[in-house]
Amino acid sequence: MSDTLPTPDPAAPAPAATAPAGELIRFDGVTKRFGENTVLDRLDFSVEAGKHVTLIGPSGSGKTTILRMLMTLTRPDEGTITVDGRRLYPAKRREVAEVRKNIGMVFQQFNLFPNMKVLRNVTEAPVTVLGLSKDEAEARARELLELVGLADKCDVYPSQLSGGQQQRVAIARALAMRPQVLLLDEVTSALDPELVAGVLDVLRDIARSTDITMLCVTHEMNFARDISDDVLMFDGGKVIESGPPERIFEDPTHARTREFLGAVL
Repeated sequence: MSDTLPTPDPAAPAPAATAPAGELIRFDGVTKRFGENTVLDRLDFSVEAGKHVTLIGPSGSGKTTILRMLMTLTRPDEGTITVDGRRLYPAKRREVAEVRKNIGMVFQQFNLFPNMKVLRNVTEAPVTVLGLSKDEAEARARELLELVGLADKCDVYPSQLSGGQQQRVAIARALAMRPQVLLLDEVTSALDPELVAGVLDVLRDIARSTDITMLCVTHEMNFARDISDDVLMFDGGKVIESGPPERIFEDPTHARTREFLGAVL
């Protein structure tokens, strides 16, 4: 099947299947500017279904912007984004909403609802967005809270939890939507150092035990080495080097990659 996508037309329905076999996420010629600053510069890249891909690079190189575009929090200025063969951008609002149901994100800040207890934080979206019954949503939520080690915290408020526990609730909340794609944006950056290991262990377990496609932005290089199928090095809004973690971390070919890893490892 050809990799060439049709010319973007916001008025046309999103295509049912344009992605090559195995490909889940595709960026074609995506550009994003903030004022005079070009954060992404005609970016082309793709992620295969079930793969765990980590984006590394200096601050401001466009990594988080990619995740925010997939969450439809930021719109590209140019280019096409497809997920599972369906157009995410440009597309009609209802089509975007359907694609977005299959994407979950865990942010740097936990963003839990402070007025809701832990269990309802996890059940709210499955009930209101997916239309699950309260009983089905609660059963799923309890399983996920057990997965992240918080089965005994269903009836407490977020303010009664540590930062690490709140982030684990946020992970359970994202998984409750049964996403095809899980986006992780520096999920340990707001945590005290002693809480980081517990959150990363939960994510390692998810990576090893599920077929969820994961796209991760992190400065935790050991974590990236452990969970990644591929690592993409960003600089200046472009991918300057990519490959399996053992090659990127042990034998990078690009001078900028060597410079960056020398500063963070």
